[in-house]
Amino acid sequence: MATTLEARLLEDMKAAMKSGDKLRLETIRGLRSQLKNKQIEKGAELSEDEVLQVLMSAVKRRREAIEQYRAGGREDLVEKESRELEIIQSYLPQPLSQEELNQIIEEAIQTAQASSPRDMGKVMGLVMPRVKGRAEGKLVQQLVREKLAGA
Repeated sequence: MATTLEARLLEDMKAAMKSGDKLRLETIRGLRSQLKNKQIEKGAELSEDEVLQVLMSAVKRRREAIEQYRAGGREDLVEKESRELEIIQSYLPQPLSQEELNQIIEEAIQTAQASSPRDMGKVMGLVMPRVKGRAEGKLVQQLVREKLAGA
């Protein structure tokens, strides 16, 4: 049985076909293809978490592409990638607010009894499972590093 995210992607793909929204259709088809490849690689149905991981990696690729296109002065491609990024992000859970993220990091630092930047691995190990799909790893890492440096 398909996960709810996969089912939603299929429904949205059908709607995009009917409405003639080429970019949305192309983006969703690409996502479904990545999910299918991951499923074949695994040899079983994907869990909701695994589907989220595929979507998060697609978001990361789009962000990297946007940076590269911007550096190369290709604003037309920046615009296309940005629109694809918005489409993909619409399938992800609501991002955490700065306050929520800071609170989770503070709790993890206390739980791990972290006192210096050397404890970063322990803290990240506690934080990342709680923020999966709702905060970018790079941002979490930066915030943890800042808090541990000030600890």
